[in-house]
Amino acid sequence: MSASRRHHGSRGETTALLLQAKSRTARENPATGGCVGRPRGSSSASASPSPSWWWPYSCADKVGTPPPRPVDRSHIFDSSTKYRHTGSVESVAWRPGDPALPALFLGHGAPPLLDDRRWTAELSAWAAALPKPTGILIVSAHWEQASVSLSATAAATPLVYDFAGFAPKFSAMTYPTPDASALAQLIRSVMPDNEPVHQHLSRGLDHGAWVPLRVMYPLADIPVVQMSLPTADPSRLLALGGRLRVLRELGVLIIGSGFLTHGLPHLRDWTPTADPPGWSVDFDLWATDVVRRGDLGELADFRKAAPGMPYAHPTTEHFTPIFVALGAASPLGRTPKETIDGYFYGLAKRSFEIF
Repeated sequence: MSASRRHHGSRGETTALLLQAKSRTARENPATGGCVGRPRGSSSASASPSPSWWWPYSCADKVGTPPPRPVDRSHIFDSSTKYRHTGSVESVAWRPGDPALPALFLGHGAPPLLDDRRWTAELSAWAAALPKPTGILIVSAHWEQASVSLSATAAATPLVYDFAGFAPKFSAMTYPTPDASALAQLIRSVMPDNEPVHQHLSRGLDHGAWVPLRVMYPLADIPVVQMSLPTADPSRLLALGGRLRVLRELGVLIIGSGFLTHGLPHLRDWTPTADPPGWSVDFDLWATDVVRRGDLGELADFRKAAPGMPYAHPTTEHFTPIFVALGAASPLGRTPKETIDGYFYGLAKRSFEIF
């Protein structure tokens, strides 16, 4: 790490973010010259983790990090104008006969975002503006497993602390949700018979799930089931979301949890308030425009169609959860609403409420 990079922000926080990048699966990506990586550990509960952190830096070398360029910031608005937290507000519980809940795509952030007062205020206010769900189904970037798999349903199942290098307090946090067996059964009931759903008995929520939920629903009094990300194919994820759509009419909140840009290997300035790189801004604005227009075909072709690729997503798992949320949208739903925007370490944290 260069001296300038050590100078910016917390060294432990910077190291931890790099470890996050190194820990996940680096799948074959034609745009990066066909580099192939391997995961830190299998997502299966019974698998043993690999002995060390690993990231295919040769892939980043083949792509190269684009040189910085001037960024037009006239279009970048401050998300603090979207939702203003006004204190602890208990939302009204969803009841049968109420309109279907929306689906969400949100940027979950690393655990230190729990100490970011603006971000937590935005998430808290967002949740308070929604009817309190009967259950939550969340698909996180940090659990890729085929076939479709569900997290353990027992009350107070221990969390997955799938990170390293952060303050010890984050690995001591809990989120003891109630029994979710009825919710899991409901999810299984909407899946086709030819696509079996694997039910894990001990796997808890990973940080892509419990970090945002701990802010949005701090009482941990709502049943939560995490579903694995079973494929990177947008069309299949849209179809999966379509199967889950009916759950919204039963008061279930469907969440795709990722980050709109996630080019960690290509960041140059490791400060939380860093100006976003051009590739991050370009992808952010492109994705926002395409979502507004509802052009799912163009969005699904993001690997080729999106400016800023492959830098914005050297691997795609932090973007593809959006397709589950969009697939769960009502066919005649309104244009998705942008709820949170802005950048963290130069990465776009834009989030959407999908009807």
